[in-house]
Amino acid sequence: MAASVDLELKKAFTELQAKVIDTQQKVKLADIQIEQLNRTKKHAHLTDTEIMTLVDETNMYEGVGRMFILQSKEVIHNQLLEKQKIAEEKIKELECWRVSPGPSTFQASPLPLSYTPASAYPNVVQSSEAEQKKSYLERSVKEAEDNIREMLMARRAQ
Repeated sequence: MAASVDLELKKAFTELQAKVIDTQQKVKLADIQIEQLNRTKKHAHLTDTEIMTLVDETNMYEGVGRMFILQSKEVIHNQLLEKQKIAEEKIKELECWRVSPGPSTFQASPLPLSYTPASAYPNVVQSSEAEQKKSYLERSVKEAEDNIREMLMARRAQ
């Protein structure tokens, strides 16, 4: 009888521990991706701001791999706006995942090559909505840890 209780306790403990570790890893991964996307968005915004100060007829060179392509100011402006829009959409997707994480719903996809951050810019502060979602996940992890502690206490009491 006691051996079956120990096995059940051990199994439940292992499952809870795995859940805590998995959730923590997913939160860290989502935070890293959001931070990279925020840097990309900020970089595109700053570049666009500088470009808009130039004369409209200015032709510019766009870096593509190891070469440069001559583009008009309007084309580069549109590309930067699109880059910001895509980064914002991906951030929203990651934040939506953080509301209801599930073992099969989260699939970490690597960022496209175009999202390589240039240099370190100050991080964009996450919205209060994102902070609420993060606190939800943290509460979930804390509840799982509390459940583990309760099981250990119950085991010691026996």
